[in-house]
Amino acid sequence: MDEFLNWYFSDRPVVASTLGADGHDHTLGDFTASGWTAREREEARWLDRLAALRPSSLDDAIDRDLVLSQLRGSVALASWPEWRRSPSAYLSSIFTSMYTPFQQRLKPEPELVSAAILRLAEVPGVLAACRANLDPDLAAPLLVKRGLGQARTGRNFLTRTIPSMVEDEGLRARLAEAAEPAARAFDDLVAFLEGFECGGTWRMGEKLYSTLLHERELLGYGAAELHEKGKAAWAELDARMRGVAVGVNGTEDWRAAMESLMDDHPPTLEDMRAEYEAETRRAREFVKERDLMTFADGEECLVLPSAEYTRPILSVAHYLSPPPLHSSRTGIFFVPYTPDGFTPEQVRQRLRTNCRAQMPSIAVHEAYPGHHWHLSYMAGNPRAVRKVFRTPYFSEGWALYVEKLLHEQGYFDTPATELAHLDCRIFRAARIVVDTALHCEDMSIEEAETFMSTKASLSPGTAEGEVNRYCAWPTQAPSYLTGAIEIDRIRESFQGSQKDFHDRIAGSGGLPLGLAEQAALA
Repeated sequence: MDEFLNWYFSDRPVVASTLGADGHDHTLGDFTASGWTAREREEARWLDRLAALRPSSLDDAIDRDLVLSQLRGSVALASWPEWRRSPSAYLSSIFTSMYTPFQQRLKPEPELVSAAILRLAEVPGVLAACRANLDPDLAAPLLVKRGLGQARTGRNFLTRTIPSMVEDEGLRARLAEAAEPAARAFDDLVAFLEGFECGGTWRMGEKLYSTLLHERELLGYGAAELHEKGKAAWAELDARMRGVAVGVNGTEDWRAAMESLMDDHPPTLEDMRAEYEAETRRAREFVKERDLMTFADGEECLVLPSAEYTRPILSVAHYLSPPPLHSSRTGIFFVPYTPDGFTPEQVRQRLRTNCRAQMPSIAVHEAYPGHHWHLSYMAGNPRAVRKVFRTPYFSEGWALYVEKLLHEQGYFDTPATELAHLDCRIFRAARIVVDTALHCEDMSIEEAETFMSTKASLSPGTAEGEVNRYCAWPTQAPSYLTGAIEIDRIRESFQGSQKDFHDRIAGSGGLPLGLAEQAALA
């Protein structure tokens, strides 16, 4: 397993350094066509080699099966090569490699700047590979447009945003100077993508979608059954919300009730951030008072504006975990700021979908005892491979599971916050329905946007951003409610206290749910 991880880190240096592994922060890696195809061959070789192992303990077996699930997913996705279909395969690595080190600050500033300058020198080559590798017959216009939105932030991000994170004036000037050739490469990519004509599809298809659910997520069902589970969950939640809505606006119309609640929102983006910060502190104290789980030593959750480069493609709150291979236990809850070019009305709509009734659920999900508690706590697991690989079907499932847990504990103590809690859950049920239908060719983008804005309380603009994300990231959107339901099922079979269950299943990693069940119930 150590040998496999050494190969994995050397092949993916940006991933390695983000995880906190030393020795990989000087390069972006190989993004040429030959580099991608060599990676695919090595993954197939590792799959055969590790599948032949016979582990001597349950923990070793879980480690092996965790890696096998990841490799089987990668091998299946070789038929759906992102590196030929989407600019994001290149852009995300560049943005992450530049932003995360300065945000995490695991090393002295001079070392961070030196590493960033080395990586900046590789940016023109990576973007040239992007232009060379995109296949007009495979790339979808939607994915290219999404990548174009990211690419347009590149110049300002490299020449202004990243240097502004450097405190020393001389180092800041060095970094800004080194960023200029990379910024010109981004200008060239923008021009290229603006003129790039393509005719591929973003729809994955039911066969590959179901293969990923079985082989990578280790679920016992495929896309069609998952779709039906989403519809059933939506109907059950709809009935519950009708009853709660009576306490909000006197009727069973929960959409109208949510619309009225959304008008009570912070007045500005910075006010939104400040109120999320206060709610995050409240959630932490609530969890500690009730002794629901064990906290990692030294953990801290910062609440910050979302990074500039994520704003064109992420319209919801999100989280950056502590680097699990490092001693730091500081994570970041990113509040969803809008791109600079948004109109006042677009900003208002973003604020409405982060209204005060919704803030408790979102803070619980992103921070305590959701993502931040889980990922800061599981970083203490001694098994390295558990820190490297995790699936959203557990990590997002956990964050939604604990929303329900805190509802059971009385955290959402008004009709407004209870309705907003259920609205967050029915939103995830709608995601299951829409994601499976989109990629199995049963729903158009327009139908999906209408579904998300009428079956969940999203504004049309936020619904558009959400559906765009589902098109670009198949199988991720259903992970939230699917995982939460499975974790609830496992909890029913656990013999022990609630706190012991939480510590054991979440401390075991972010495992595919079949493996998480083995770890919890062993």
